[in-house]
Amino acid sequence: MSAVDAAVEAIRAGRLAVVPTDTVYGLATSPYSEAPVRTLYRAKGREDLQPTALVAADLDALFECVPELRGRAETIARALLPGAFTLVLPNPAHRFPWLTGPSSETIGVRVPELAGPGGEVLTRVGVIVATSANLPGGPDPRTLEEVPEELRAAADALVDGGELAGVPSTVIDFTGPEPLVLREGAASALDALRVVSSVL
Repeated sequence: MSAVDAAVEAIRAGRLAVVPTDTVYGLATSPYSEAPVRTLYRAKGREDLQPTALVAADLDALFECVPELRGRAETIARALLPGAFTLVLPNPAHRFPWLTGPSSETIGVRVPELAGPGGEVLTRVGVIVATSANLPGGPDPRTLEEVPEELRAAADALVDGGELAGVPSTVIDFTGPEPLVLREGAASALDALRVVSSVL
């Protein structure tokens, strides 16, 4: 069984896999029930109230998971994704509450531009939940070797995609009256806001 096959099998079964994304190596699992997500949080030492993004292979898969992303939210998503952004958007049906942190009225979503073995995993699974494969406060891993041993040991599959940029996604919250840049990262927040202002 290849590393990609093993990762696909692990994620579908609700177990953990370390996979390359478009930005950094991520610790991933299935988003569809609470138990796998709690396993991910425990492995990473992440607080339960910290939100984690839903990562989809394409926009169709994203809208299938969160069909309420229509109107303004859909326009924003289509303008910026795929790309190195995490968008915080309204979640009126309170979907995936185990991912949203203290407020299930909003949800973080990603659709990366992802090729190679990481792209193959995501395409085959469709949707995952993923967070940087580091320990709290640790550096974002650019290579599989930089993923802490504790996380590699906790994962059922490790996928090597070579050296990545090592800069996490840019996070922008579009749920308020004005966009709020929560983290400047791999893509320009200023460019994103210009794009969004041109389509709204």
